[in-house]
Amino acid sequence: MITMDHIVREGDPVLRQKAEEVVLPPSDEDQNTLEEMLQFIKNSQDDEIAQKYNLRPGIGLAAPQIGISKRMLAVHFTDFHDRDYSMGLFNPRIVSHSVELTYLQNGEGCLSVDRDVPGIVPRYARITVKATNLNGEEVKLRLKGYAAIVVQHEIDHIDGIMFYDHINDKNPFEPPENSTPAEEM
Repeated sequence: MITMDHIVREGDPVLRQKAEEVVLPPSDEDQNTLEEMLQFIKNSQDDEIAQKYNLRPGIGLAAPQIGISKRMLAVHFTDFHDRDYSMGLFNPRIVSHSVELTYLQNGEGCLSVDRDVPGIVPRYARITVKATNLNGEEVKLRLKGYAAIVVQHEIDHIDGIMFYDHINDKNPFEPPENSTPAEEM
């Protein structure tokens, strides 16, 4: 079982590396790791389990965050329109995106970052992602708003990018041009 003890914190070089593609079909080890990553996210949102194991609530996790430099991510969340998303993805890549941007008004957080980093994180408002899911199926996901933000955050992890790299140093709370807050999408 993955716990907070397994979560790599900022400053660890693995978080700045571009992760390796997963050989498909995935090995049993990679398959099990991704299933455990998804279970960790679910556990972190279960108040009883989270309290018992001292888990911080999360909505997404990328393999580099547990010290594994492979292109795997798991997400489990409900968007602002009550749509549920729960999946583990191998080798996700953004194949197209909107010109329009979006952001979370309260900024973003991260299980690998133990401090508050205030500021707006600009993201594409709509993305199309291709990946392989836990069932070994090729999937094409069209995501917008909050769902697009969550998946972009995790894909950034497998590319060695941290969310705060996107924050405007000079004016952290200035909404980007051509953007709509995700809460309003």
